[in-house]
Amino acid sequence: MPATKDADSVRYDVAILGSGMAGGMLGAVLARNGVSVLLIDAGTHPRFAVGESTIPYTSGMTRLIASRYGVPELMPLSSFKGVRGKVSRNCGQKQNFGFVYHREGRSQDPREVNQLVVPAALRTETHLFRQDIDAYLFHLAVKYGAQPLQGTRIAEVDIDPDSGVVLKTDRGAEYRASYIVDGSGFRSPLAEKLDLRETPTRARTHSRCVFTHMVGVKPFDDAPAAARHGQPSPWHHGTLHHVFDGGWLWVIPFDNHEQSMNPLCSVGLTLDPRVFPKTDIEPEREFQDFLARFPEIAWQFKDARAVRPWVSTGRLQYSAKQVVGERYCLTSHAAGFIDALYSRGLTNTLELVNVLAWRLIAASKDGDWSLDRFSYVEALQQGLFDFHDDLVFSSFVGFGDYDLWNAVNRTWMLGTMLGNVMLEDAYYRFEKTGDDKVFLELEDSMRPGSPLPVSEGFNAMGDLTRELCRQVEAGTVAAGTAAERILGHIADADFIAPSFKLGLPETHCFNMSPGKMAKNAIWCRRDAPPEIGKRMINASKGLVRTRLSRD
Repeated sequence: MPATKDADSVRYDVAILGSGMAGGMLGAVLARNGVSVLLIDAGTHPRFAVGESTIPYTSGMTRLIASRYGVPELMPLSSFKGVRGKVSRNCGQKQNFGFVYHREGRSQDPREVNQLVVPAALRTETHLFRQDIDAYLFHLAVKYGAQPLQGTRIAEVDIDPDSGVVLKTDRGAEYRASYIVDGSGFRSPLAEKLDLRETPTRARTHSRCVFTHMVGVKPFDDAPAAARHGQPSPWHHGTLHHVFDGGWLWVIPFDNHEQSMNPLCSVGLTLDPRVFPKTDIEPEREFQDFLARFPEIAWQFKDARAVRPWVSTGRLQYSAKQVVGERYCLTSHAAGFIDALYSRGLTNTLELVNVLAWRLIAASKDGDWSLDRFSYVEALQQGLFDFHDDLVFSSFVGFGDYDLWNAVNRTWMLGTMLGNVMLEDAYYRFEKTGDDKVFLELEDSMRPGSPLPVSEGFNAMGDLTRELCRQVEAGTVAAGTAAERILGHIADADFIAPSFKLGLPETHCFNMSPGKMAKNAIWCRRDAPPEIGKRMINASKGLVRTRLSRD
């Protein structure tokens, strides 16, 4: 559609700023369901992006959105097999989440490793080569009727609560919409115009990052330091995190299966700027200086070289004091960001797409764009931000002492596993009945943003972990004492099967084997709290059915 200076000549239901993963998926969902969409981006596709590692909740939410909103082209993105077969062979597989703990000046202790293995019955997770995935979603939105405006920078946004939004480009063109979704990024036009940034941010986490894509990165399994590791799954088959006091380094290979056409590996070094202050040193030099301090990590990169310019950031954390207002919503990185640790960025993005889409579809039909309709989106977005901040903050404190990190790591494991149970239970019931009211039940929560809002014990674990880590940071509690209390809470928990032994410090790695699944099924039927047991049974049934249909 040609640009025009007549603001009354074109009107859309929804204008979306940013056509990355959030904007592309939301645009496709809305357009597929009859909403007129204007999809605006200052850049063009394809393009580089980070945020490449999925978790089971990401894949489950993708499958849910595909079914709930009738967009079958999204379904392949819910599994590695689907991505590889129908979207891109430039993506990698993800069979585990791996963590190797390092101490500067000391040899790596082979006992100080942690791993969560994606169950063999699922094997859904993917290392997404984002330029392919984002372009796929953008073109899908256009296919369903979204109007694209690539290479278009918005200079001004005027919002009238009664009539909607007027967008003005830097070339003088104007467009009207009833509602605007800003999924752009830190320099969000809406955050700037409406003074929505929280200054200073409430985030407890402090981190910065240098990152790039490289070739020649060796599998860490072949490193001398890994010779005595006894983890269940090869490091190279998943997302590897090298963790150390003051930060962590990600290694996300795209070439870790035979059918890959992509030799690249995503590499990022994330540091606490209070421990590793940012200087004027070039980011590549900073990376090499870091490797010189950790030679056992450096082995993996001795023949590696960057294929694109390094990026060096300032502090990563930012937030918004408000993300939903009259006729607008900030989502994705326009609303806020914590850290790439645990790959929750994509998950949080899809959570917002899911709860925002049905509201926008309904508003486009009945004309009710009132703030009340979108109030839950505010609560969810802020809750997701705070949950992730608590988890990452606690992890950075834990990086300073392996025993504490070993304890904090399993609080993340539990959130990852149990959050997926909530989602898969809802999806199983939806598939049986076709009634999407089950998804509205998920919104009826006193703890929006929590992976397991129905469990007081789970949420108390998160609060306890955060407060203990805050005290460790302040020097009022010893790291070992904090670790014991966290593990004690888990050992006494009613929200996880005791047979998993996640409250024991020696349970460094967890693999949901068929034997564990069988014991968990017995626990669900006999001893689990009703709000947990029934959901786990439904989730297991649904995942088996999904696996059978996918194969």
